[in-house]
Amino acid sequence: MATRRNRTAERARAAAITSVGVLAGGGDAPGMNAVIRAVVRTALGLGWKVHGIRNGFEGLLSPDGVQPLEVESIRGILPQGGSILGASGRANPFELPETERGKTGTRDASERVLARVRELGLDALVVLGGQRTFRIAHRLAEKGLPLVGVPKTISNDVEETVITFGFDTAVATATDALDRLHTTAKSHERVMVVEVTGRETGWIALHAGIAGGADAILIPEVPFDLETICRKVDARYRERRNFAIIVAAEGATPKSGKLLSVGPPEAGRDLRLGGIGAWLAEQLERRTGREARSLALGHLLRGGSPTTFDRLLGTRLGAAAVRLLAAGVLGHMVALRPPQVVSVPLARAAESLRRVPLDGDTVLSARALGISFGDEGVH
Repeated sequence: MATRRNRTAERARAAAITSVGVLAGGGDAPGMNAVIRAVVRTALGLGWKVHGIRNGFEGLLSPDGVQPLEVESIRGILPQGGSILGASGRANPFELPETERGKTGTRDASERVLARVRELGLDALVVLGGQRTFRIAHRLAEKGLPLVGVPKTISNDVEETVITFGFDTAVATATDALDRLHTTAKSHERVMVVEVTGRETGWIALHAGIAGGADAILIPEVPFDLETICRKVDARYRERRNFAIIVAAEGATPKSGKLLSVGPPEAGRDLRLGGIGAWLAEQLERRTGREARSLALGHLLRGGSPTTFDRLLGTRLGAAAVRLLAAGVLGHMVALRPPQVVSVPLARAAESLRRVPLDGDTVLSARALGISFGDEGVH
């Protein structure tokens, strides 16, 4: 009975929607503008007003962080990379960094966010983000903020959806880099270690590594043995294939090691990972005697025009998010479950990361092709 009353209340609230806001938490991803464009066009078609919130939740804590969005605001943005609203993972309203009496800490500013939404007259929010952003959004929803989520991350690590927008473009960019590195690696008879983003999951490394013909792929889901990778490199040279390409996710770790990070963690932010590529190249050169170089693709994977797939997926997800609001389905996330876009409770996406299944077809196919994951013979 309580559930039925809640649904009735949600539908009544949706029927009264006249104004919505859209924001993106975390980093940028190719296809964000496609989502924003779809949200604006779909909402305007329903007679709603749309407000763009700049730089994630920061915009709701800033006096000039919100702007109206009209048709003119979104003209020509479909093929553009980045986001016309910016993106930021700095402002977690539940853990807002502050300095008092020389000491740095955090404070809860979530009530300020709720008050700002009421002040702006926003009836609901469309929140683009990954797991961290959705944890924040879910907590705000529990405090009464009407919203829906759209999965956004190049890392493809959001639970409950088959793929996130931005991932396809990132993989295409990484694959293109690997294609180019093959020629120089072969010419100089070098080992090339390519570090890609992905934090605690290896989706980009896995897909780009296979598509780009890598000899070894190192992902966080499979702790690797350094000697196993050295043997893979030595085998390449014994076969007179005098070069090797290794793709390493930034969160990959040796079996007896730990995550490498760039500096200490900042207040309210996740640990910045990076450095595994350079470390691995140094270790391989020292242990095998083969010349090795490293390249970290980093933010390059976030940039550029989105692929056709990401433009279409972003458009579908953005339009579906507005349809959820219109139907009174709040506190949910739109998700791709081919061939349909469906809705799932936001809490599920906030609970855990979607990791690479080691018994899945993609990993099994890579192993069948002789690609090393650095765990062969490791017990």
